[in-house]
Amino acid sequence: MAPGNFQVVKVNTLARLASGNFFAKGGIMAALFALHLTAARSGDWPQWLGPKRDGHASAAADINRLPADLKPLWKKEIGGGFSSPIVQGEKVVYLDDFQGKETVHVLETADGRELWSRVLDESYADEWGSGPRSTPFADGDRLYVQSCRGEFRCLQFSDGRTLWRVNFEKDFGVPFLGSKANEGTASRRGNNGSGLVDRDQVVIPVGSTNGASLVSFDKRTGIQRWESLSDEAAYSSLIAANVQGQAQIIAFTADALVGVDSDNGKDLWRVPFKTNAKRHAATPVVVGDLVIVNSHTIGLVATRIQKKGERFETKEAWANRALKINLATPVAADGYLFCQGPNKNYICVDAASGKEVWSQPGFGKEFSATIAVGKRLLVLSDAGELFLIAADPKKYSELGRAQVSGRTWSSPAFADGKLFVREGLLNGWKLSCFNLAP
Repeated sequence: MAPGNFQVVKVNTLARLASGNFFAKGGIMAALFALHLTAARSGDWPQWLGPKRDGHASAAADINRLPADLKPLWKKEIGGGFSSPIVQGEKVVYLDDFQGKETVHVLETADGRELWSRVLDESYADEWGSGPRSTPFADGDRLYVQSCRGEFRCLQFSDGRTLWRVNFEKDFGVPFLGSKANEGTASRRGNNGSGLVDRDQVVIPVGSTNGASLVSFDKRTGIQRWESLSDEAAYSSLIAANVQGQAQIIAFTADALVGVDSDNGKDLWRVPFKTNAKRHAATPVVVGDLVIVNSHTIGLVATRIQKKGERFETKEAWANRALKINLATPVAADGYLFCQGPNKNYICVDAASGKEVWSQPGFGKEFSATIAVGKRLLVLSDAGELFLIAADPKKYSELGRAQVSGRTWSSPAFADGKLFVREGLLNGWKLSCFNLAP
């Protein structure tokens, strides 16, 4: 199915939207589709890093073996891009470069059959390849997508119709510079960081240095709620967390690790982090009152968030400067961090102290993605090798491995016992589905 044409409803930054009848269109079929999505949500992978944005699969998920001759249920040729797939209900969503356009695709999970596709923006390319790099996210009957150039849209999940949209440059004055930029912010390599749904709002990393680094919108109407900070956006995705009794949005911007009040965007705390080229590419991890980040410059660092009266204070809890983890985000399980290490290895780190507990060589070149499934870990290396590992802090314990793809820099999605793997770089771009259910 070729990308279709559609009418755009423009929502600017002050208020404005079409009448309520706009959302009522679609009739009974759209309503039934929305009910189906809601019913299937417990086992979904609807956003970056899964249901709770922490790398953990649904509590009901389980895997106890990994066949060495694992074969895909289906495999589909797709376009370029490093955006990860997501799954909601019986639908898998991916973004790619399709005929020079960044494009949204929705497929059936059972057989890979395409249901619809829609053009999002003109494609962007650099020496690493072309195509979108921000992972979409879904919420009931809404699908949220973002292009490299800063086009953000809320789509009707059932048919791809645009419900509301904003553009980082037109609405917030954030130009996309591409290779003309001097440092590695989102304006140079693409708006990679994924926004999120937090209760009834959507928060996205716009990256304006004029007070709109983070911007909140009503998730259904697109009406702007608040804007906050004046930091450039890096490549890190946002998280929502409750730390010290305060609901907050946590961002690893190009300039700092920050927490803002999720109700109004008020700046709560800030820790400056300067890295080479401002290339913050990992998502913050929250363990109790610790917020942990990593990069190729600072290593792995934990900040303790404390509250004194109405004021928040920050203190470095620990720093392991040797663990210069570049692209991978750690997954926390039972007080330990599991992640790709800096030396083509896989590591386990004590989250309380930052001490490396064990290290295992032989994990790709510089990236692997980790998904926690109960007491086990699914790890996909950038060489396309899938490992099943016990989430054991005492020792590395491998339970199985299989070659499932060519080279990849995209994190997979895991839903309803199925793993969705995006590969590319050397062997052409493909999306595959594997059944890992017992």
